[in-house]
Amino acid sequence: MPKGKRKAALTIKLISIEDSGLPRISSRMKLGLSLDEMIMLKNYFLSLGRDPTDIEIHAMAQAWSEHCCYKSSKFYLKKYLSGLRQDYVILAMEDDAGVVQFDDENVYVLKMESHNHPSAIEPYGGAATGVGGIIRDVLCMGAQPVALLDSLFFGDLKSGHREGRLDQRFIFNRAVAGIRDYGNRMGIPTVAGSLGFDASYAANPLINAGCIGIAKRKEIVRSRVTKPGDLLVVAGGKTGRDGIHGVNFASRSVTGKREEDIGSVQLGNPVTEEALTHAVLEATEAGILDGMKDLGGGGLSSSVGELCYAGGLSAVILLDRVPLKEEDMRPWEIWVSESQERMLMAVSKENLQTLDSIMESWGLDHAVIGHTREGSNLKIEFHGETVLDLDLAFMTSGPVYCRNYVLPEKREFSRIQPKEPSDLNAFAIEMLADFNVCSREPVVRTYDFTVRGSTVVGPLTGLIDAETHSDAAIIKPLEQSYRGLVLTSDSRPIMVAGDPYRGTLNTLSEAYRNILVSGGTPHSVVDSMNFGNPEEPEQLGKFVESLRAIRDFCQKFSLPVVSGNVSLYNENAAGNIKPTPVIFMTGIIADIRSRIPSYFTGEGNSIYLLGNDDGDLSGSCLLHHLGYGESGAPFVDLDELAGIRRSMDALLENKIVLAAHDVSDGGLFSALAEMTFGKSIGASVDLSETGGGRPINKLFGESGNRIIIEVSPDVEERLSSLVSTTLRNIGTTGGQRILIENANVNIIDVGVEGARKAWSDGLSAMI
Repeated sequence: MPKGKRKAALTIKLISIEDSGLPRISSRMKLGLSLDEMIMLKNYFLSLGRDPTDIEIHAMAQAWSEHCCYKSSKFYLKKYLSGLRQDYVILAMEDDAGVVQFDDENVYVLKMESHNHPSAIEPYGGAATGVGGIIRDVLCMGAQPVALLDSLFFGDLKSGHREGRLDQRFIFNRAVAGIRDYGNRMGIPTVAGSLGFDASYAANPLINAGCIGIAKRKEIVRSRVTKPGDLLVVAGGKTGRDGIHGVNFASRSVTGKREEDIGSVQLGNPVTEEALTHAVLEATEAGILDGMKDLGGGGLSSSVGELCYAGGLSAVILLDRVPLKEEDMRPWEIWVSESQERMLMAVSKENLQTLDSIMESWGLDHAVIGHTREGSNLKIEFHGETVLDLDLAFMTSGPVYCRNYVLPEKREFSRIQPKEPSDLNAFAIEMLADFNVCSREPVVRTYDFTVRGSTVVGPLTGLIDAETHSDAAIIKPLEQSYRGLVLTSDSRPIMVAGDPYRGTLNTLSEAYRNILVSGGTPHSVVDSMNFGNPEEPEQLGKFVESLRAIRDFCQKFSLPVVSGNVSLYNENAAGNIKPTPVIFMTGIIADIRSRIPSYFTGEGNSIYLLGNDDGDLSGSCLLHHLGYGESGAPFVDLDELAGIRRSMDALLENKIVLAAHDVSDGGLFSALAEMTFGKSIGASVDLSETGGGRPINKLFGESGNRIIIEVSPDVEERLSSLVSTTLRNIGTTGGQRILIENANVNIIDVGVEGARKAWSDGLSAMI
């Protein structure tokens, strides 16, 4: 073998192996394929009359992973979500990210994906590269990334260390640090998100990262190439052994043996990605790209195949031209490596010199690694030797399963009525410090949410040293326009675990109200579905019910689902995680100057409650805090929510609302307390006329579609004519205390500052 020539592909003995021996091959090569899938591969190569090379069998395993082909979820995704689009949607469920009209000339581009399994093994690298990957998903559409958001779920921080398992505080701190470092070093603000805690996430945290970008509609680049003879260029970081088998690893449960899977976690370099971002945007503006795809899950194997197949073409790849980190890499390692900060671009021969100049100006490694051609087979050569020659349709289609599922039992949960605390004041303070209710400031402050200068409302809002949570972030993506984007992301896994359909509706209702109370109009939905083992009928049934809820909600409110992600096999030795459908909802605000704060703005104003509450504690943080198991989920009245939407539209059009906040985690008391924090303005409230029954139900129940609004007393007579839903005057703003009465009895009397301290210290005391 000539000096410098690496070893070519090996032939894998497959077609002569008995079926019973196929699982051993899958296990030994870390393919993540089932016996049936191995038999499919064997039969395919039997039809070719030959055994596969190692690169061919690894390529097939990548393409047939859950991450790449959605084999356990595609059937149900198409059934429930395929028709959910509107006329203003440019691209939905077609390319690497959704594309939605922003104004006459511009579009916004958005995506959310999970990076759960890598983060369970190496929290810092897994979370960081999750951020890097989602940025590239937006970037490869030709859009400038303008904001990040995340929804994170961890185990019980108080659980302590267990043998063979990473400490929960270590996972939490390192994952947050990974998100922080990648986003901050890229100079992209992290503006919104959510944070949840439950024992089911121990050893299997959920890291959902989202990104939104802005682009000229005419400059959008597709994740496909349609021109035969185009050159395929890989640019950005070099290819190494980090991230090999990443997507295969995500197609099974976490084993707990970190040493076996640590190599599946990619290594991130945000400095390289920032340079790549500038270079890609320059190339996009120059109009020289005929197609582009991020090298994420599956690496070159997925990106080349999907880019070409989507455009009806195939390609010839010269694998020895790929820039490498390690010179002794085997062909199959190069092909399936998931090394980060890489982009695949299709460019004509005439435009190659321009692309070369752009890449060189940013100091980026890049190389022509092949060309597109007509035909059905993808061909890969390595130092002149053909190492892969496969039909692209067979490679990229993958199996599609219509697995059996069992719908969750429709149990009639008896409404749990915990004993009333003897000291409601002390208990209310205790609830404010609960991990699922308390301030997220210790996490938020690690992120730069003001960089770029386009963040109008960040995750924290209010006076300095008195900030409270905002309901949604608002960004101003265009310098010359006051039109803005309203962003929120959340899930209600406690409710979803009790009733997947109702729990998902509650998640969507909260996201919808977050947009409304910020002054925006809900515009699009992205989902990130985090569920357990789909081979268990009960777990798959929860997934199907959650999809059904998304369909019903989005049909009711004419909302398009423009992009999504499915992460399955989220389980550990203790069982499956709580089913966690994350909803990333985007709204439009016509003028950012009309935004609505989430905190009380002045003394002596009136406090009103929109929407009904029947006192149902099902799925509440209260019951979770008290240690109750699955307790169902409250009913969601979509007709009532539609009425609340009409009411808020009318109130905002008449400029009546001074402040607004939705009622969600922690119930009415938590919502009222958070509204007092932003300017340290107290409130006197009477709950006598509200629904709910007992004080504990009224204070901490999370049912209904409720919104709290603050208005000036001189507009109260106009309210009833503008509101088309239940409206109750529950109190006034003022003072330095939170005073709550029920049936002429004071049930809460706490100082604003004391409440704020408990709320602020809840999480910081543990990290």
